[in-house]
Amino acid sequence: MSYSKLINGWLLSSFSSTYRHVIGLNVCPIGVLQVRNYAARKGTREKAKKKKVKVVIEKVGFIPHNLRKSKVSEAKNQIDPSVFPDERKSDPTDNIWIIRYHKWKVHPFVEAVQGHHETHHPTIYNQPNAPIKAIIELDMQTEKKTKFVNTFTRMVHIPHTFSQPDENRKILAFCKTPEMQDMAKDAGAKMAGGKELIKKIQKGEFSTKEYNVIVSEPTILPDLLLIRGIIKKQFPNIKSGTLNPDIQMLVRKFLTGVEYTAKPHDTFKSYGTIDVTVGTLDMDTKQLEENFSAIVNDVHKAKPRRPEPFIRRILIISPPSKEHFKVDFEQYLPKGSVSKKEETEKEEEEKRLPEAFIASQ
Repeated sequence: MSYSKLINGWLLSSFSSTYRHVIGLNVCPIGVLQVRNYAARKGTREKAKKKKVKVVIEKVGFIPHNLRKSKVSEAKNQIDPSVFPDERKSDPTDNIWIIRYHKWKVHPFVEAVQGHHETHHPTIYNQPNAPIKAIIELDMQTEKKTKFVNTFTRMVHIPHTFSQPDENRKILAFCKTPEMQDMAKDAGAKMAGGKELIKKIQKGEFSTKEYNVIVSEPTILPDLLLIRGIIKKQFPNIKSGTLNPDIQMLVRKFLTGVEYTAKPHDTFKSYGTIDVTVGTLDMDTKQLEENFSAIVNDVHKAKPRRPEPFIRRILIISPPSKEHFKVDFEQYLPKGSVSKKEETEKEEEEKRLPEAFIASQ
């Protein structure tokens, strides 16, 4: 018998013995393994989808180890400011009641201003030109439950101006034609220019750092894209209100308008506040009411796309007095048909932007 026959016989016997052993253990070797895919039942798939809930992990800055427990306990003990306790209380039965046990009275805006006139009488605080401020409380929830409106700053044009701490605003306006540049300067712009000014900024011969606001009209926007990386966040756009064909109105708005910032709560992100000055006590009450109406309308324009109201409550205060009046603001909001019309007009205005600007997004 040859050597090759011995090898073949040994291989056959070893293979057969291995095969019998594997079959006895109810195991299939890899070479003859058959793969079969069975679909899961519909109910099983739905249960698996429900278990996959997206968990949003919020990044927190560095906290020293000896303060971590106190920070956690402090956050747990905080009361959600969006849950107004006075809303669950009963209405007062007469004209004298204890505020602690009853709902806050909702005052008309004119009545709230009159109340602050009384607190700033010469026999009390004696500040006839004290500022009138509105504390606007917002619901920062968006369409998704895990996302909230971030901090935003807007400028609103008010019909009646008043002295403000940041009156020295420097505005830079970009216009295509010399005529529009002259109109911007007449309206109060510190500097106005076109393509030549853009080239100077590119070369580093002109700095935009000293200007608070940069505005523009849409026709020069394609040329303005060349310096977008230089001016960065100050780049004119519709969302911030710095892009408009009416350059005179734009300059006046940012020169004499009121700036406000919506800030979300540190712990409860669904609650946000705006502290904005409406005017001063020495102004006419009708003028203050018109300024208040303009501010409320502008805040309403920043509302996220959801059916629930954006503004929850507005309080009128006048420092140094601690007195605060809850006012009826719903009468100053636009009607439902008007707000939908504004949304469609805003969408159409965004579509009319130059193609170069849209492509750069």
